[in-house]
Amino acid sequence: MLTLEQIESAILQLSPNEYQKLLEWFADLDYQRWDEQLEKDIADGKLEAFAQEAIAEFEAGNCQAI
Repeated sequence: MLTLEQIESAILQLSPNEYQKLLEWFADLDYQRWDEQLEKDIADGKLEAFAQEAIAEFEAGNCQAI
């Protein structure tokens, strides 16, 4: 496995086009992992309190349409 230092060095040697592709790939990976973590947190009930608070605010009329 490559070290972080080796990966950083390789990134610095990429052409602008390759670098752009890497950025897009990394952003997609980051979004995918974020979505997976969010789904896990939802399944584990970690967001339930936030959902209940949002519903209570809505029912109290404290929400505005954007």
